[in-house]
Amino acid sequence: MAATQTYPRPDFVRPNLNWQLLNGTRWSLLFDDQDIGLSEGWHIHGPPDRVTLTGGSSSAEGSAAEDAQRLEAFPELKEKYWKGSDATEHTKKPINVPFAFQCPASGWGDNAAHEVLWYETPLGDLRTQAERDAGHRVLVRFGAVDYEASIWVGGHFVGGHRGGHVPFDVDVTDALAAAGGKETKLVLRVRDSPSDLEQPRGKQYWAPTPESIFYTPSSGIWQSVWVEVVPRARIAGSSDGTVLKSNDIESGVLKTQVAILGSRAAGQYAVEIEGSIGGVSVGKAKGNLPKDKDYVNLDLSLKVPAEKLKEISAEVVGAAPLDNVRCWKDGLALWSPDHPLLYDLKIRLYDSRGKVLDEVDTYTGMRSLDWQRGDGTFRLNNEPLFQALCLDQGYWPETGLTPPTPESLKVDVELSKKMGFNGCRKHQKVEDPIFLYWADKLGYLVWGEIANAYEFSPEYIKRFDQEWTESVKRDINHPSVVAWTPVNESWAYPSLRDNIDQRNHIRSLYWMTKSLDPTRPINDNCGWEHVQTDLSTYHDYNDALELAKRCATQQTRFDEELHGGRRMFVQPIPGDEGTQHKAGAPIICTEFGGVNIAPAAGTDKGERDWGYTTATDPADLLKRIDALVTAVVQGGYTSGFVYTQLTDIEQEVNGLYAFDRREKIDPAEVKKIFDKGAKVYYDAVASRK
Repeated sequence: MAATQTYPRPDFVRPNLNWQLLNGTRWSLLFDDQDIGLSEGWHIHGPPDRVTLTGGSSSAEGSAAEDAQRLEAFPELKEKYWKGSDATEHTKKPINVPFAFQCPASGWGDNAAHEVLWYETPLGDLRTQAERDAGHRVLVRFGAVDYEASIWVGGHFVGGHRGGHVPFDVDVTDALAAAGGKETKLVLRVRDSPSDLEQPRGKQYWAPTPESIFYTPSSGIWQSVWVEVVPRARIAGSSDGTVLKSNDIESGVLKTQVAILGSRAAGQYAVEIEGSIGGVSVGKAKGNLPKDKDYVNLDLSLKVPAEKLKEISAEVVGAAPLDNVRCWKDGLALWSPDHPLLYDLKIRLYDSRGKVLDEVDTYTGMRSLDWQRGDGTFRLNNEPLFQALCLDQGYWPETGLTPPTPESLKVDVELSKKMGFNGCRKHQKVEDPIFLYWADKLGYLVWGEIANAYEFSPEYIKRFDQEWTESVKRDINHPSVVAWTPVNESWAYPSLRDNIDQRNHIRSLYWMTKSLDPTRPINDNCGWEHVQTDLSTYHDYNDALELAKRCATQQTRFDEELHGGRRMFVQPIPGDEGTQHKAGAPIICTEFGGVNIAPAAGTDKGERDWGYTTATDPADLLKRIDALVTAVVQGGYTSGFVYTQLTDIEQEVNGLYAFDRREKIDPAEVKKIFDKGAKVYYDAVASRK
């Protein structure tokens, strides 16, 4: 990532952007295992070149064993926890941001427990004289920092953030001014507990050696950092309230809420949004910013007038002919995996004299989602949709959770589509926004998810509500996102069988998500123990014969006990009526497969390598996938699946691609199997008409 200048938010770009990527080895890092940095003024003067440890072990080690004992979701891993560093001195050294210190690509590759980290990098004022005269502000934007961050510039506190998987920014303008125009230091203190199970951590393991379904963690900065000049009064991104509601394909109207940041109390502003496709302007909508609000609602029709359709570029209509009803509806371009048609949007902010204060280039895809007709069918643009999804956890060999380059995210979408998947369940991770950009552009369905925690408590509720809300707001405008999954397999909710408080929090997540976004279905607790859900999802890693028995009918699926004696739906208990499958709700197998290939004779096998079941060779793997898919789709009531998984990850070697993205089996053969499975469903839908 250090060598590229790809803008980290290609879905929201100012055309005359003045910015600088802060990735690379311009940063230094120092571990603060005894948490003395604040008391010794590192935030003011910068971290020292080295620090001597007194008393021996890391501050993380003392409580780690006690914390691990509280783990309920994976009792076999209770005794595992991070060990403190044996170092007697830590030295400040360069680190290759945005790669976490645990990853080789960072230049560190340190797998000991380090709870408190101090980063440092030089920072200057990017503004031109004209931008200074106009009162423009300087922001430092962080894609994601795990977990709690505090930032100082030139010794001045400029802000912070808690939540390891979502973006934030800080305004450093005044701190840079205090430095008199000279380059100064940005200092970042990060706290990321290796063992705090109330902290959303997803698949990041709490012990030094990854095992089971858990992998190397990523502490500190793990997504891009950049500095950017913006107007004082400016158009806000989705995280700050700009929403593009693109689901009404009947009217063809894009319903928008455009939020404004930095407006003056006495100022008068107007907002305009313009849509175009294939080089043809479709229309504009403009309105004044109300004096009592920091947003304006605008409706923009995106139906292309008949006389303008012939002006649309050949590049667009060649891939999506105007007479194809799956591409166009009464002059409205429709987004889908097969035809990912997108409208270009320009949003402008004007002052009272009509001067443009800010302008942003973005896009949208018009598509409707329907899961509520009561016939068990998930529809896209009024047509039945079979979702052949992969479980995509977004790890790479040398870089962990961070993609090696922005291009790597595009490659994963392309590899998945080549294998016959039309989307993914992005698992236990809020992926880099560039991934969603390519999903929008290439036509790829995404289920939005977040890293879960493992312990339920009032503190967990506070942390999770904040971070989940921020993740939904970040990604709400992407047409590729078609479902939300706040919780996986009851993680952080070990007592749903008998605990009303835990049930009520999942209900609150459902309704909070629904209030933020009523246009997408919510998969409340993926896999089992549903409390309040739009989709009936289940996980089953049995082999094909057993899976076929379980999937023979809807009722056998609903009545069985799943992992650890859990049921698909929480049962009635005193004070709580429980829940059950809502008749006609889509049923989707959201995890199955996980088959690895036995190593060939005479080859090395990692001691921890595993899969849920094992094939003898690539040919056997294809046969097993065919049998598993057939078992899931039999009967025609299952409207989609999520196959585990796209790639190997560390010791979990059950991907369809190797960890380095090499093919294990012929993608064309896998695609044939998935297409055959989808046909079973489509034939069943047709027979029910």
